[in-house]
Amino acid sequence: MAQNSWPSPSYNDRAVTDAEYEAMAARFSDDGIYGDPTDTAVVSEGVGLSVNVRSGVNGSVRGHAWTSGTSTVPLSVAANGSASTRMDRVVLRLDRSDWTVRAVIKQGSPGGSVPTLTQQTGTTGVYEVLLGNITVPPSATSVTVTRGERYVGTRVRPCTSTSLTDPNPTLGELRWETDTKRLAVYDGEELRTLHHRSAQIVVDSPFMGWSNETASVLEARNGVVCLRLGSFQRGSRLLGYDTNSRLPVLIPAAYRHPNRDQFGIVYITGAQIGRITIPSRNDPKAGQVWLTQHPDVAVGDRVLSSSISWVVDY
Repeated sequence: MAQNSWPSPSYNDRAVTDAEYEAMAARFSDDGIYGDPTDTAVVSEGVGLSVNVRSGVNGSVRGHAWTSGTSTVPLSVAANGSASTRMDRVVLRLDRSDWTVRAVIKQGSPGGSVPTLTQQTGTTGVYEVLLGNITVPPSATSVTVTRGERYVGTRVRPCTSTSLTDPNPTLGELRWETDTKRLAVYDGEELRTLHHRSAQIVVDSPFMGWSNETASVLEARNGVVCLRLGSFQRGSRLLGYDTNSRLPVLIPAAYRHPNRDQFGIVYITGAQIGRITIPSRNDPKAGQVWLTQHPDVAVGDRVLSSSISWVVDY
């Protein structure tokens, strides 16, 4: 068979069959329900041996739109006269014999597991998408439902960190920030970083009393900030043991911990040890690095530090 495409004036006068439509539209949308898990369950227990599909639900199966309509859809559950519990399923079924999508019950076998979904591709057969699982005890007069609907996902939205963003993101929305090279997902409350790989950022910031001998460098990987502090030399006046001193470093705002101070160990000339404190984002000294809990530091003494890391949402 030669290459072809549709719809097209050169192909069957733009007429498209159901099978050709499915081949074209199957990946226009994921299979499942439009919405998210904070919505009310699609399937719930009905009266006696029945379940209800709630009204106002929309979805898609292999590109075919489905709606439950404006009123509740009741589905009858077969009686279980055996001595074993039976597991049924409520599915959305595309039936290619008439190209309709309907919510139906797929009955299981007593004592068996839930029935396997049938997902046939091609131009014949059926394709099923799960809506919920039904537990039918022996001689039951009522059933229980465990929700199992699958929700249609969202696309990845390209934007920048400061503009071209959606002011009303939807749950599960993915965002790729072209300027920061960050992939984030909206969790219903805020954006959460999934992937980020910053360049190396030199965070030296000259400050009186100290000189930078080795650069302090920061990198970020997937929401974790890694700071390699450099080495510093005391340039003027003895620093007494009872006085805190700001070191010549400044952490950029995006990489400061939102609510917890960070602490680290430094080594001071004479085989002595000190402590550094990096205040959190909500502190008036946010981003600064302070030498705390230290011995006297004389002019010419050096402070040698190591690496420290913390989690950050940015």
